[in-house]
Amino acid sequence: MATARGSRQRQLKRRDRHGRGLRGQLFPATLPAAASRAEKFDALVLDALEPIEARWRHELTKLDVAVDDVPEVADPADTEGVLHDGTVPLSRLVPAGVDRAGLPTRARIVLYRRPLEARAKDPSELAELVHEVLVEQVAGYLGLEPDVIDGD
Repeated sequence: MATARGSRQRQLKRRDRHGRGLRGQLFPATLPAAASRAEKFDALVLDALEPIEARWRHELTKLDVAVDDVPEVADPADTEGVLHDGTVPLSRLVPAGVDRAGLPTRARIVLYRRPLEARAKDPSELAELVHEVLVEQVAGYLGLEPDVIDGD
């Protein structure tokens, strides 16, 4: 019996060393530092999309906007709807269609977070770049010029 009790005491000591208990979050959720880079980028995309959506709400009801970390490896000849800077795509406009299961899909703009972040020198430049990319892709979706979409 003494050995069973002794091993249990050792297990308890490993779980709560120095009486500190379990550790919590490093930052409270209310601080900006608590958000990951991906969460900050998602918020940036929503902020950039808001004025476009406010102006073109009825025309964009069948369009989804998504964020991916990096572009998928695909056929280099398939450049339809791709907005890129050099060789790495920054975003892609995926037209509506039918998926492999035969179900209809909605049109979708996919922004690639890592390539966009790599081209921006600071957060304000990233915000401008995301806005420009969204404007160009929405213009491509609607068949209009980017100046018409932006309105500035």
